Amino acid sequence: MTGAVSPDRRRFLTGGAAVLGAAASAQLWLPGTARAAETKLPDGVFSLGVASGDPLPDGVVIWTRLAPDPLNGGGMPDATVPVRWEVAEDERFKKVARRGTTQARPTYGHSVHVDVRGLRAGRTYWYRFRAAGQLSRTGRTRTAPAATSSGDSLRVALASCQNWQHGYFTPYADMLAQDPDVVLFVGDYIYESTPSATAVRRHEGTGEPYSLTQYRNRYAQYRGDPDLAEMHANAPFVVSFDDHEVDNDFAGDIPQDPDKQSHDAFVARLTAAYQAYYEHMPVRATAVPNGPHIRMHRRLEFGRLVRLNVLDTRQFRSDQATSQTGAQDPSLTMLGAQQERWLLDGLHRSPARWNLIASQIMMAETDLQIGEGKLWYYDAWDGYQAERNALLEEFKSVRNPVVLSGDRHLTMISDLKEDYANAKSATVGAEFVGTSISSNGDQDQAAFHKEWDPRMADNPHWKLLDAHRGYHLFDIRRDRIDARVRVVDTVLKPQSTPSTLARLRVDAGRPGVRPV
Repeated sequence: MTGAVSPDRRRFLTGGAAVLGAAASAQLWLPGTARAAETKLPDGVFSLGVASGDPLPDGVVIWTRLAPDPLNGGGMPDATVPVRWEVAEDERFKKVARRGTTQARPTYGHSVHVDVRGLRAGRTYWYRFRAAGQLSRTGRTRTAPAATSSGDSLRVALASCQNWQHGYFTPYADMLAQDPDVVLFVGDYIYESTPSATAVRRHEGTGEPYSLTQYRNRYAQYRGDPDLAEMHANAPFVVSFDDHEVDNDFAGDIPQDPDKQSHDAFVARLTAAYQAYYEHMPVRATAVPNGPHIRMHRRLEFGRLVRLNVLDTRQFRSDQATSQTGAQDPSLTMLGAQQERWLLDGLHRSPARWNLIASQIMMAETDLQIGEGKLWYYDAWDGYQAERNALLEEFKSVRNPVVLSGDRHLTMISDLKEDYANAKSATVGAEFVGTSISSNGDQDQAAFHKEWDPRMADNPHWKLLDAHRGYHLFDIRRDRIDARVRVVDTVLKPQSTPSTLARLRVDAGRPGVRPV
């Protein structure tokens, strides 16, 4: 599924993604059919673009949201609006594979989630929407390989942590050029922080979002980043959330600052945040929130090559520990009993060559204490030692487990060890903690290495540490995973220069990761 970008593909990336004009739409849209009367809407209803996600062998979710005034609640009338959609085998829509009409309802911010089925496995498709005489831009997506396919390769991009105020989302421009089959986004799609007068780009609004309208406005602002919009329009995303989509370091229904947010107030905030998340992500109806709850852990198959287990490390976790003793409390849970059983069952029964686990936060140990003793981040898996260690014990009987994580705003690539208290412990897997798209901005690399390099001796499982902005790119084959750490020289300007910082490899049947 990977390789050089074809001339036709290159033309699409550079020119075909433009919004089609109204005159063209009169000829191209649903030829030979009569048009129903359409509600008059303000211009620019497709201002938030299009997206696709969660590919299956026979289907994919296609998404848009009608929002002519995106930063002010959306600007739509309080009415249900019919939206027509088409999926085609070609970008000119001469070979339409599926078409239909769905309803954009005010209850869900006039968002549209079409779970298109009946498509062919391992194929590229183009899609678009029409509402009230207006035509969306064209999107490009891809279905997963057939369930029985051994698959030659799969190209996956790992991204996380895109803070609007810290910089532009320039790594996506390079990601687009690399043409991944799927983008895995593991959390912190938006940040809930207040607007800053000194930021590279200022958050909308006047404070943190708490209400549904405020969260909608924040998502709409992020969707306005041109590089993010292009990436969404050119590849399917598999998404999960971490903390900043709601409130920094929250755990279950416990906020970061319970002395400032009452339980009822935070439940209301969760309800608003989860609904806005659903409204802006290309996910299936299984993710429609039920008040302050949303189902996001799920499993996707890419033939017999890859099984992808997407975790939810926020909703079911115990409150964070505050001490080393607390971090080792066996009663603490990150996943909750039901999700843990679901994960282990999926790992042990997997027919896939590679078992990927999307974990929003780092699983490998981070010992911050130089020399004797340990010092951990309690919000990460280090704060849930008993459950993490039991999971790593299970990895010994799982075929080729690889964890893909975010949160840290650093590239941290590690061997996963059976027991981090034992320097000679067996390696049971590999973990790639992706750096951020923009969070932390352009860091002082010399200062970073001065602080972190002395910790390497206490963390011999670390294979690479870096603080550039970017993403990770994986070419997955049956015998190996070739990983590239792609970085940019700056996120403080709308354009940047990308490069490959490092190349690493995971060999099938040999747990761990090595530089190449």
